[in-house]
Amino acid sequence: MTVKLDFEECLKDSPRFRAAIEGVEGDVGELETRLEKLVKQCNSMLEAGKVYCQNSKNFITGLKELGQHCVADSMLTESLQKFSSKLSVIVDAQGELMETTQKSVKLKLHSFVKEDVRRFKDVRKEFERSSENLEAALGRNAQAPRAKLHEVEEASNTLLAARKAFRSEALDYVLQINVTESKKKTDILAAVLSLIEAQAQFFQLGHQSLTEVEDYRKNLSEQHTQLVLNSAREKRDMEQRHAAIKTKDISYDDSIMDFSPDAPSGIAMEGYLYKRASNAFKTWSRRWFSIQKNQLVYQKKFKDQPTVVMEDLRLCTVKTSADNERRFCFEVVSPSKSCLLQADSERQQQGWISAVQNSIASAFQDCREVQHSPRGRDRCSSVSNSSGGQSGEQESTGRQALEEVQKIQGNSQCCDCGEPGPDWASINLGITLCIVCSGIHRSLGVHFSKVRSLTLDSWEPELVRLMCELGNTAINRIYEARIEEITIKKPHSTSPRQDKESWIRSKYVEKKFIQKLPETGRAAPLRRSSARRNRANTQERTGSRPALKPKPNRATLPRLTGLSLSDIGQKNHAGALQDEEEEEDLSGLHPGALLYRSAALQQFPVMADALAHGADVNWVNTTEESSTPLIQAVSANSLAACEFLLQNGANVNQADSNGRGPLHHATILGHTGLVCLFLKRGADYNAKDNKQKDPITIAVENANADIVTLLRIAKMNKEMREMDGAFGQSGDETYQDIFRDFSQMASNNPEKLKRRSTDMKIP
Repeated sequence: MTVKLDFEECLKDSPRFRAAIEGVEGDVGELETRLEKLVKQCNSMLEAGKVYCQNSKNFITGLKELGQHCVADSMLTESLQKFSSKLSVIVDAQGELMETTQKSVKLKLHSFVKEDVRRFKDVRKEFERSSENLEAALGRNAQAPRAKLHEVEEASNTLLAARKAFRSEALDYVLQINVTESKKKTDILAAVLSLIEAQAQFFQLGHQSLTEVEDYRKNLSEQHTQLVLNSAREKRDMEQRHAAIKTKDISYDDSIMDFSPDAPSGIAMEGYLYKRASNAFKTWSRRWFSIQKNQLVYQKKFKDQPTVVMEDLRLCTVKTSADNERRFCFEVVSPSKSCLLQADSERQQQGWISAVQNSIASAFQDCREVQHSPRGRDRCSSVSNSSGGQSGEQESTGRQALEEVQKIQGNSQCCDCGEPGPDWASINLGITLCIVCSGIHRSLGVHFSKVRSLTLDSWEPELVRLMCELGNTAINRIYEARIEEITIKKPHSTSPRQDKESWIRSKYVEKKFIQKLPETGRAAPLRRSSARRNRANTQERTGSRPALKPKPNRATLPRLTGLSLSDIGQKNHAGALQDEEEEEDLSGLHPGALLYRSAALQQFPVMADALAHGADVNWVNTTEESSTPLIQAVSANSLAACEFLLQNGANVNQADSNGRGPLHHATILGHTGLVCLFLKRGADYNAKDNKQKDPITIAVENANADIVTLLRIAKMNKEMREMDGAFGQSGDETYQDIFRDFSQMASNNPEKLKRRSTDMKIP
């Protein structure tokens, strides 16, 4: 069965969908006209026996015309053409015995026109009415003044109801279109087959002519039977999918918004926005905007030529517009002009701002070609300043991060091509990159590499510490361990972009150059040693943790050049695992278990190596209360290790068998810096463990004033945002300032966070 329209496309309600709807409606109208004509011709044969032969010829002509209309369906077209040609041979011999068959044809086609087509028209009317209501609700919602909250709420509720009704009617309409398309084929084939079968049975004069198509008729009958079964099955599947989509949460008011710079269509982002005209009336018009070819364009209809708003996003910056009376406004500004736009919601507003910023950052790749001339450097600098839009304080933080990170071994050159002075970084890999390689990394997706500017972006202290724990030399020992065995030549700074892109994908996506995992790296889950069990029992009883060994420095970490995971396990014997782990052999650990152990020991290169070999960042050790690598890093009070795991996709709310997540453990152990980190990363401060204790209760019981303060401020900030409604601000400035101060203290002066309040009382 051919699916005319896709359910996902109808939810998007794009000009493509509208254009497809217009095409389908025209097709159904044409089909209705031809079928009604065919039914009338069939009726004429029954009522006018004396002119039967002539009417039969007209009917045959109608079949031929229908076959020409269904030229896209080869089986239907071929069958109609074959049968009509055979019928024309025996038309003079046909008589009253055809009446039964003709009635069958008439009833089937008449039923299709009167029932299915009418049902299609009824659903179309409901769709058009809901579309008009949605358009009106969108207009009222956009026009609702910011200051009149009751009008805003009324407009928002009206828009929500209109959108729900529209999406429901749109899904029903698409379902009806696809069902009508399927039923059209089966009904027409059934009518024609009944006609041919009756002709073969009752008319000896036509036997010879019909015998010539007997095999084809039988084959087509079998195909029709199978087609009916397939159609019923597909209809059931389609109805189930239709029902499943209708049960989804459609209360949100945003279209699917994914920034995709490498989309095959060349469109990185698209959706509806209101645009304020630059004329004296300052009128607002709703247009379909898209980001493509480093330009911001819009169009009114799908077939219209796009109108370019911003010709070169490299020369633009984007910012919110709070001075305007209308909500959700943002402004794209270039040196020559500005464009004021309005989204339908705050989420859409932030999505478009992020998309424009990402497009601007991607455009920085073009600056490298002119960087070597003073004129080119000036131009790139101006583009960077306009696109970054950072405050003086953030720029200072970026310069400090650049200085600290570039001091690490190997970081003074790009990790992938060796260009000196890289000022971009991949924060989940812990490497520095030049502007060209950073663009390639960005195109890999954030699940492979998260790119950030060392000079334009603000850097949290824990991110700087993480970058200083790894570095290009350590990471290349992992991802280029077998480079001598491979014939591929590593690109240099002047290599073409295509060579760099091929190298980076082979290195980080396909992982062609890492050491292969030995078969011994498939051991069973880790067993808890007696020392670890005793330590855990002590922790459970006292609520505190014995002092940890000093963290191994870079000199004591295993050298990764040419080492497999089994070699790393043996090296760990000689260095970091001297205490309770000295009797445990890590040579047989699989990557998940190795990540688990190295997270507790804060051995960042080993953690990176485990992830490179496919370790699950949320690996669960079932023999140690379902603990995870992130919980192990919490036990070691390692801010940088936790940040490393979070940047690589660790679940900040994954709990152990006691129902305790990382935030619970950080609260129990009194690690204030980690509590601050987890709250910033979205940890649930209301989650309860198996003893029905949430982190706030645990912090109060442990009399930890700093942690209680952080948890209560986070809770209060969320409650304030909920009171402000769905369109509240993203965070109170005081709340942000407090968390920024705690982050700085946790990274630079952690001893100040070790105080407790002995006189704290449980409220």
